[in-house]
Amino acid sequence: METVIITGGTGLVGTALTNQLLERGYKVIILTRQPEKGTNKAVSYARWDIEQQTLDISALQQADYIVHLAGANVGDKRWTTARKQEIIDSRTKSSELIFKALQTNPNKVKKVISASATGYYGITKDHPFTETDPPADDYLGTTSVAWEKSIAQVISLDKKLVIFRTGMVLSKDGGALKEFYKPLRFGFATILGSGDQYISWIHIQDLVRLYFNAIVNDRLEGIYNAVAPNPVTHKELVLAMAHAAKGRSYVTSYVPAFALKLALGEMSIEVLKSVNASSRKIQDTGFQFSYPTVQEAMEQLFK
Repeated sequence: METVIITGGTGLVGTALTNQLLERGYKVIILTRQPEKGTNKAVSYARWDIEQQTLDISALQQADYIVHLAGANVGDKRWTTARKQEIIDSRTKSSELIFKALQTNPNKVKKVISASATGYYGITKDHPFTETDPPADDYLGTTSVAWEKSIAQVISLDKKLVIFRTGMVLSKDGGALKEFYKPLRFGFATILGSGDQYISWIHIQDLVRLYFNAIVNDRLEGIYNAVAPNPVTHKELVLAMAHAAKGRSYVTSYVPAFALKLALGEMSIEVLKSVNASSRKIQDTGFQFSYPTVQEAMEQLFK
């Protein structure tokens, strides 16, 4: 039985991945600040403290793989100066803690698999973004660069590294889709801005399969866009959700860009930004998406 450490293991993706690993016979250890509050009796919980830069070394020494998902939710709060720094620190300091622990303690970790985001890229212009395209110079671009750089240090320890630049994760249990669905409870399919901005998305089941594939496929290394093959506009995504959930029983409404800017401040830039990322590199490894179109994804989620 191989052992996987997960940081951010109680979040949306971490919970789904934990369940998948347990079903496949893996032992899972979740790093958390409060292991005594762990509720899943099938997993082990171990303490880490990002601010103090400490973690349970006995847990680390059991691990064959580390899946690094930890990071403050980008969309949870308004982007004040303090919140923006918290978002960066939660990613880079946690990565540095993992690196230092691996560097200074005997361990058998074969591979580290880390989250990143398609926020790495700028605004889509003439072609879908590939993994070799340069980063944006905006807040999420520079945050993603720092995030990836901080975890890339593990390569110097002769560890394999996979980084997934993840698009919008489609799940009814959390994330952006849960927010998009709220107005639909009252019959409104609400479009943000013009709705023409491209969204690179992925069904949560496909994302979990990607992480699992990175564990079992020894040849998988490097950076990959974790996005479905068929990006859509924001309007297309919301209407696909509305159709799957409500049939024709909804009214389309719009929230103008200026209202979003008043409500969200700088975060509105990201809500309205058009990002079209290519899935070709991960598909070329042989990975096949279970939900390649947003219609298939929504039908599964709202069936």
